[in-house]
Amino acid sequence: MSHLERWKTAAAKRAHRKAQAKYQKKPEQVEKRENRNQARYQMEKEGKVHKGDGKDVAHKDGNATNNNPMNWKAESRKKNRSFKRNKDASKKDPRS
Repeated sequence: MSHLERWKTAAAKRAHRKAQAKYQKKPEQVEKRENRNQARYQMEKEGKVHKGDGKDVAHKDGNATNNNPMNWKAESRKKNRSFKRNKDASKKDPRS
């Protein structure tokens, strides 16, 4: 299914938006977002990343709730927002 066919009706688009809003309010997702924002802020303060540089602050172990500074690294958005795949096109373990 192409991204253009995803929501064929306005009602489907509204339903998706409502579901996303409900998901983002969950305490677990709020905590992960807060940790990602805090990691980004600290790395900006240290001068390792800058606004508009195309970099993300990645959690090395793949766990956004582990907010130890030793677990952070700056890497490109493309690399951080994708997963390596195995021969069956399933996601590989992000820690590998």
